[in-house]
Amino acid sequence: MTQMSNPLLRVDNLTMMYGDRVGCKDVSFELRPGEVLGIVGESGSGKSTLLRSISAQQEPTKGTVQYNTRIDGVCDVYQMSEAQRRLLMRTDWAFVHQNPRDGLRMNVSAGANIGERLMAVGDRHYGNIRSNADAWLGKVEIASERLDDLPSTFSGGMQQRLQIARNLVTSPRLVFMDEPTGGLDVSVQARLLDLLRGLVHDLNLAVIIVTHDLAVARLLSHRLMVMQQGKVIEHGLTDQVLDDPQHPYTQLLVSSILQN
Repeated sequence: MTQMSNPLLRVDNLTMMYGDRVGCKDVSFELRPGEVLGIVGESGSGKSTLLRSISAQQEPTKGTVQYNTRIDGVCDVYQMSEAQRRLLMRTDWAFVHQNPRDGLRMNVSAGANIGERLMAVGDRHYGNIRSNADAWLGKVEIASERLDDLPSTFSGGMQQRLQIARNLVTSPRLVFMDEPTGGLDVSVQARLLDLLRGLVHDLNLAVIIVTHDLAVARLLSHRLMVMQQGKVIEHGLTDQVLDDPQHPYTQLLVSSILQN
């Protein structure tokens, strides 16, 4: 992780209101290349709302999201044109959904799922696309002979690994993950987490990961934000927050894990 580099992402006073109801309120942070930020909290704490607002899926009520683009430098994501945002989401950003079916096309082959992302950035050489897709299946521990199989024939863990390959093939610098291990068996979770940790390190990815599972947060994230009722109530180094929680709500979250 590069501490001295310029921020890749900067979020200032981000607020999302639904009428009178608070989705998230006055959230600010910076994220640097290679850094993993975990966002934790109970259901309804605002963590998924925050993720959607940061990742240009839902325009916030107020506040700014600035991203350090490869070509134009620092840009306000919500001042970009729709076409610019779409390009960003196809190339430099990636989004891993909790349910892989939300991030995959189930009616085309595994290879085509990966190849589509490459074609979206202008790759038209069939041989290159296929060999790249095959290489990425290997990186996420899926056998080459499954390249032409439909994702619907894959197990849940394999579908999630395929979704990760589809996302990472365009070499994004920032990856958003929404409960990536949710709904998977414990043994499958462990394998997926091990894979994710290796990819994050090897590719120097910046990641924002939303999870209700503190064990996942501890394993993957460098820093942790704890949310309650739409507000960030604690923010610091992951081990610090989990080993010496300051806020009563964080203490409750940590103690409930210890008792399980």
